Amino acid sequence: MADLYSTYEAKARFSEIIRKVRAGKTVSVTYRGEPVAEIRPLPKGGTSLEQRLNRLADDGILVRAGQRRGGLRRVARRPGALERFLADREA
Repeated sequence: MADLYSTYEAKARFSEIIRKVRAGKTVSVTYRGEPVAEIRPLPKGGTSLEQRLNRLADDGILVRAGQRRGGLRRVARRPGALERFLADREA
């Protein structure tokens, strides 16, 4: 069973919570009696920073420095599209 802390207690005892998590325990944080978060130890031998960055890049969430995304494409085919749009909107 996880140790329970209210958000107020968790804020006040954060160092204590981190010590428990480092010791292998899971801590739950509640707000008005309802669990809202869980702080748990990361698995041993977890992924390295480089592996996590590669995964984010593979998922399209991160673009590495020096990499180029696809070029910008033209949205309007005819000049003056913005003016026509604004004129139609005002009409």
